[in-house]
Amino acid sequence: MPKQGLPVNGATGMSGEEFHFEDKMTRQEQPRKGKALRGRAGRMQGGRGSGRASAGAVRLWGRHAVEAALKNPERNHRKLWATREGVASLDGELPADFPVEWAQPADLARLVARDAPHQGLVLECDPLPELFLDEVLDGDPARPLVVLDQVTDPHNVGAILRSAAAFNACAILTQDRHAPPESGVVAKSASGALEVVPWVRVVNLSRALEEVAEAGYWRIGLAGEAKSTLAEALPAGPIALVLGAEGEGMRHNVQQHCDALARLPISESMESLNVSNAGAIALYAVATRG
Repeated sequence: MPKQGLPVNGATGMSGEEFHFEDKMTRQEQPRKGKALRGRAGRMQGGRGSGRASAGAVRLWGRHAVEAALKNPERNHRKLWATREGVASLDGELPADFPVEWAQPADLARLVARDAPHQGLVLECDPLPELFLDEVLDGDPARPLVVLDQVTDPHNVGAILRSAAAFNACAILTQDRHAPPESGVVAKSASGALEVVPWVRVVNLSRALEEVAEAGYWRIGLAGEAKSTLAEALPAGPIALVLGAEGEGMRHNVQQHCDALARLPISESMESLNVSNAGAIALYAVATRG
């Protein structure tokens, strides 16, 4: 059966037409839908291995990240660079008028962060629309909020987004500053979760935590020195999990805006966990609380 059309939102608009091609065609037999990038990609803005997009845009790569972005109606897409194998791997068909430039894998490597696995797909699109905190505080007790205090590593934030999607978190909350921007590295680590988990950025995290409390959330900060374990500290009702950066942990003022501190019951032989691992375990604990 033919693939269904991807619900793509792009600058060229939607089209009911779809393009098709045979995977087994030779390069000479394949229809030319666009020019190959050849060496020109290396001279594009951002240069080789930077992963930087055009001004005001975000560049994403990898099948899960690109496919999720193409399916997200909140995304405005500008252009897709791709191998034919990469497009064939997508779950759906692109509209006939979608801006695609066919490329070789070596060309695409010049468009992404150094050594990043692009899987034959690089998408340039607009950033996601800005969200406000009150838009995600729905009070559903089964859906935790994840608050990140100065977690700056994009791989960690992406992994936390992925866990947040897996355990049905309502959103992640970070500062505008001291948090990574929306990027291809975050999206690749999130494996599609960047498009489905709301990401709220605020100027003042402590003030935002006050708003979280007013919405009925119990704010639990993860801290290795806490006396109570997370299981002991978990009440019924909506939970906001607050995680600090590795090493420094939560800042003092952020701790002061938590209702309780809790630790994960890890072995004394290990001082701490990676923040993304700790976040996944904490989200599991919330999802399975009695």
